[in-house]
Amino acid sequence: MREFGPDTPYCGAPPLPGAVPWNVDPWLMAGLAVTLLLAWGPAGRGGDRRLLLAGWAALAAALLSPLCNLSVALFSARVAQHLVLLVAVAPLLALGLPLPRRAAAPGGLALAAAAFALALWAWHLPGPYGVTFRSDAVYWAMQLSLLGSGVWLWRGLLLGAAARPEAALLAGLATAAQSGALGAVLTFAPRPLFAEHATTTLAWGFSPLEDQQLGGLLMWVPGGIAFAAVSLLALGPALIRDGTRPHAGSLPWAGRR
Repeated sequence: MREFGPDTPYCGAPPLPGAVPWNVDPWLMAGLAVTLLLAWGPAGRGGDRRLLLAGWAALAAALLSPLCNLSVALFSARVAQHLVLLVAVAPLLALGLPLPRRAAAPGGLALAAAAFALALWAWHLPGPYGVTFRSDAVYWAMQLSLLGSGVWLWRGLLLGAAARPEAALLAGLATAAQSGALGAVLTFAPRPLFAEHATTTLAWGFSPLEDQQLGGLLMWVPGGIAFAAVSLLALGPALIRDGTRPHAGSLPWAGRR
């Protein structure tokens, strides 16, 4: 059961090995159920319900599984949870939801990349990060802003690549670079940056600095690779067509509406 209290983080008290519970917040489970019904009903018409279901399942796993509670003890677990949201849930929802294509335009894609970078850096700075442990409202502001900006960015990357592969390439590589830079800052910082984990990591076999370094590496390597890979994949059709602009059906994910 999730523990409630004025000083308890949303995901509960820091767990010990062998005692990491699932998140059984009834409000969250009700919200997830409502979103599934909406996506499967008229609100999801025009989208790809298979991708929506996959994205919804990944979202439920990230928020309800023991990863939620583990993220109170380990910074690396919080980063892992965010990676699930940003490189699994966000692209699935971006392709599955019947959203407008405005982010596919070069200007919209640049704005999406900037919004994503702002959210990613802001919520992994010590000050804002610490507030998420003391306020449920701020915790959800973090999760929703990361997921929302991620969906916006992936929508532009995946659909914008059909019309403007060079714009998608630049936006994807810029995102890989800035997320990698944040991961490098966290990995090579000479001291722990997050006071919330000063006493919660030792039971899991990590010093606070080692936990932070692991989180930085997760953000740096898997996160950076995901955005760099989709950027290069976006450029592929343009190269194959010998400089001619690819049509919407030339990309594996385009045209699934």
